[in-house]
Amino acid sequence: MYDFAQKIIVFHEKYLPEQGMTLAGYSSIIHTFKLKVPIPYRIAAISSKNRRYKKGEWIVFGSRYLPANTLLAQLTFALKYEGVNLSVLKALFKVIDDQEIINIIANEPTSSYVRRVWFLYEWLMEKVLAIPDSKPLGLVDVIDPKLQYAGSIQISKRHRVRNNLPGVPGFCPTIYRTKKIDSLIAAVVNTKITVLTSKIHSDVLARAAAFLLLQDSKASYAIEGEHPPQNRAERWGRAIGQAGQYPLTHEEILRLQEIVINDFRFTHYGYRNEGGFIGEHDRDSQQPIPQHISAKWEDVYDLMDALFKTNLLLSKSDFDPVLAAAVVAFGFVFIHPLEDGNGRIHRYLIHHVFAEKNYVPKGLVFPISAVILKRLDDYKQVLEKYSGSVYDLIEWRPTDKNNVEVLNDTKDFYSYFDATPQAEFLYECTKETIEETLPEEIEYLQKHDAMKQFIINYIDMPERFVELLITFLRKGNGKFSKRALTNEFKDLNPEEVVILEKKYAEIFLK
Repeated sequence: MYDFAQKIIVFHEKYLPEQGMTLAGYSSIIHTFKLKVPIPYRIAAISSKNRRYKKGEWIVFGSRYLPANTLLAQLTFALKYEGVNLSVLKALFKVIDDQEIINIIANEPTSSYVRRVWFLYEWLMEKVLAIPDSKPLGLVDVIDPKLQYAGSIQISKRHRVRNNLPGVPGFCPTIYRTKKIDSLIAAVVNTKITVLTSKIHSDVLARAAAFLLLQDSKASYAIEGEHPPQNRAERWGRAIGQAGQYPLTHEEILRLQEIVINDFRFTHYGYRNEGGFIGEHDRDSQQPIPQHISAKWEDVYDLMDALFKTNLLLSKSDFDPVLAAAVVAFGFVFIHPLEDGNGRIHRYLIHHVFAEKNYVPKGLVFPISAVILKRLDDYKQVLEKYSGSVYDLIEWRPTDKNNVEVLNDTKDFYSYFDATPQAEFLYECTKETIEETLPEEIEYLQKHDAMKQFIINYIDMPERFVELLITFLRKGNGKFSKRALTNEFKDLNPEEVVILEKKYAEIFLK
């Protein structure tokens, strides 16, 4: 018999909002079974008063919501009010006997919540319990679409449920339905991109795409604190331009790594064959000081294999493209399968999912990395939101190579995480790209063409000088520099200078 009714003051270093409260749902299960899992971003507790409210990460329910002192009652409360938390459920299922689940099913075989628990147990544990299939009953969703964003539906006749989980057993991050994401989905619809680009001449759109491709490549390097030569940036830009053309496979990831790294004299080629972390080294001892610890290298192949299967599942469904990109791209960077190149390939995967799901017009690349670079602090926060949630759960020791060796089983931390913060961030970046970055670049090119045409009609000069003249005016905010008027354009007379500056202001600055 478990005691789920304990009244506590502090739960995992978090004070409860009131004195004399009782944990409920996932928080109660974590506390009772002493599960070592990331604490959910939203946790439930029962107040002795009859009121319901939110305070920080706490969702407080009135006393009439208090679940009975049974495991099924806690699971029912969790599924009804907190959604499906695969991380907690998998950890729970690992510490209870099959017979306990069998007894729950036998006692209430027609319950929709029992059938969901039964399905999730067999799905997560990848085993079939020694009980017959359910009798014909009305189907029930595994994921409640009112609480979380659901994937495509696969019917499980055995359990009489609609499996709408957005992934496969080995990799299935989930995203909670939030007001922010719902409003962003409403604001950023695919038709906006189509309407925006349909009004633009194909030549202008092609030139915008070429510029944005290079801009995104340079920005992706800059996020890593690197400023590569032009040829390396162009090479990676060409790779980004191919996003979506090849299916995601182990071989494709290694192809991308070759493009990103180019020189493997000091970098291991392929998936890691030792631990990995993001952080620093102690200045004197060179011991690792991790901020993020990567998945165990022994788990990388299986995790990546499951990630590819989830991507394939999502690509064939109507799951929102931006949410799908958040699941795949952030899942990749949290696993951190390579010794180097993870960040750039992580951002490439955003392009891949967008292209694969036809979210952007063919040939056009979102400069998503350029927007992320502008919001670098926010980007770091959403990465650290995940890393911080699992860091204290990972047991590790330094190696003689000043790396880390993970000592406990951490695979599930990378398989089942709450991707809500990452999805909100990526949607904000997508909205900014559509509403600001793309229109600004297209508008600039249209103005550039107008200025270029005026110069050609006004003064006879080679095209390279026309481009140089516009560059000088752009850098001088519409005015020629002394250097320009004493060197490259010393032959312009004062009247021509005035007219050119006036025309630039008329086109660009009004």
